Amino acid sequence: MAITASAGYDNLPSGNWLPSIYSQKVLKYFRRSSVVEGITNTDYAGEIENYGDTVRIIKEPTISVSSYTKGAQTNLQNLADDQTTLVVNTANYFAFKVDDIEERQSHVNWESLATSSGAYALKRKYDRDVLETISTTSGINSGTAVTANTGDLAHSVIAESARLLDDQEVPEENRWFVAPPIFYEQLGAAGSKVMDMSVMGGSGESPLRNGLVSEVTISGMKLYKSTALNRSGTDIITISGTSNAYFCMGGHMSAAATASHIAKTEVVRDPDSFSDVVRGLHVYGSKVLRAEAITRTAVVLT
Repeated sequence: MAITASAGYDNLPSGNWLPSIYSQKVLKYFRRSSVVEGITNTDYAGEIENYGDTVRIIKEPTISVSSYTKGAQTNLQNLADDQTTLVVNTANYFAFKVDDIEERQSHVNWESLATSSGAYALKRKYDRDVLETISTTSGINSGTAVTANTGDLAHSVIAESARLLDDQEVPEENRWFVAPPIFYEQLGAAGSKVMDMSVMGGSGESPLRNGLVSEVTISGMKLYKSTALNRSGTDIITISGTSNAYFCMGGHMSAAATASHIAKTEVVRDPDSFSDVVRGLHVYGSKVLRAEAITRTAVVLT
């Protein structure tokens, strides 16, 4: 806006000499931390290339143990070669165009900015889809629904999740726990020292990478947070019967497998205008391999 002139001041009255100044800095959207890479088995990602690809995963055989007496004949067990299938059955894309004139006259690189935003949107959608697959699979362990209105009650949700995994003889290393941000607010509430770095033994530096809350485990669980578990917002998990509750999830890294592949990002000429068309395609699949190594708890947070 031009500076107001004094009454009667007629020099350069139209104000055309005043330029419109555009900042070359761009106001970007906040990026949600992704947790899927930290809590799932990605060993099979290198075996897929395109939508529809299938990865067949051989299950470890279950060995029976029998009692033995001296001189008795042993019975041989036939090994099973059961398998499960991970199918790359989801594909998402983004596409936009940048006019040649707009690109030439623009003060920012719209193509680069929009591509970055599109890649983030694909990752956010991927995170939401995989977390919903994990949380809605039949056979997972259900924790005790609780109103976690104190830090100690919030901690009890983590402790119970760890105990449910213990009951299933799930290994203690590589366990994870994912909750919405409001859960960690309650976990660190007055009267609870569980999130105090002096108690947890950390350096006091925040390790928030890929949604990781702390490098130090609580009840043997690495803590992650994701807004995908919020009750409202963009790309959130929807689970029936949860109108007044949040869901917290726990598990082991081997419980679910993901195979993600950016199939293609390309720039092509628009045949109908003087524009570049930029589009990106993301294909992926996910599969729960061990439902017994996953927990889900409904938590009312007040």
